[in-house]
Amino acid sequence: MHESLAPGLHRFVAVARTGHLTRAAERIGVPQPTLSRAISRLETELGVALFRRAGRGLQLTAAGRLLLPRAEAALAELDAARAELAGDADPTTGRVTLGFLGTLGTDAVPSLLRGFRAGHPRVRIELAQAPHAELLDRVRAGTVDLALTSPLPDEPGLATTPLAEEELCLAVPAEHPLAAGGPIPLADAAGEPFLLFARGYGLHATVEEWCRQAGFRPRRAFEGGETATLRGLVGAGLGVALLPRGPATAGVVQLPVRSPHTVRTLGMVHPAGDRPTAPVRALRAHVAAHAPQLLAHGS
Repeated sequence: MHESLAPGLHRFVAVARTGHLTRAAERIGVPQPTLSRAISRLETELGVALFRRAGRGLQLTAAGRLLLPRAEAALAELDAARAELAGDADPTTGRVTLGFLGTLGTDAVPSLLRGFRAGHPRVRIELAQAPHAELLDRVRAGTVDLALTSPLPDEPGLATTPLAEEELCLAVPAEHPLAAGGPIPLADAAGEPFLLFARGYGLHATVEEWCRQAGFRPRRAFEGGETATLRGLVGAGLGVALLPRGPATAGVVQLPVRSPHTVRTLGMVHPAGDRPTAPVRALRAHVAAHAPQLLAHGS
């Protein structure tokens, strides 16, 4: 829509409903000459006459009668959108969308939201759990206000805040020969079938890079998207996996890795240079203040 069309439509509707320039100008609070010029500009822009003289008043032309219901509908949509945007930006009852990795959905995100809700009980929070690549796409598109993810991107349009480091252990079946040892070099698992995160998940490329540093390419047994699923497959004896340290699971032993350093940085990502609403600013500040401790302790 041309930048002058919306106010022009508003003034057109006022004149159409009153049938008189003076009364319309009084109704919408503008000088009559200003209103007359606005109608002329609108007619010039549309290339048609919208009114014709009728005594001391104005009547709609055929083009004006065609435009009137559409103009009113368009203005109603704009008013509805303005009201919705104002509601989303309200510091007390506004809306914010938080994206996060599935590995953070069990403990860290609920704990963050519990603390935030205590101070902002009426703010509407929408959650978006997704793989790393999808989270970044949604931040770029503006459909997610902030995302908790890893690895942190390095690109001009995204702002990042490192929050915590998370250790990944080598999960092996309890009866596996490696299970009896302590911290091990990842190279000791070079010949094992690996259970990997699917492409699009941040840990897919990260695990492959760690294996490369250890001198081998992982032999894929299965790929999946949920930590709990991969851990269950390990417990079933179907392979080994590099997974975030989690609670004790029957049939699974978690081995710290001595080399390489299997630690990833978790952080917050949001659009760079944006103008966040009050609820979005509040949640970002809460995450920056409280997430480091929660993520560092795995809760």
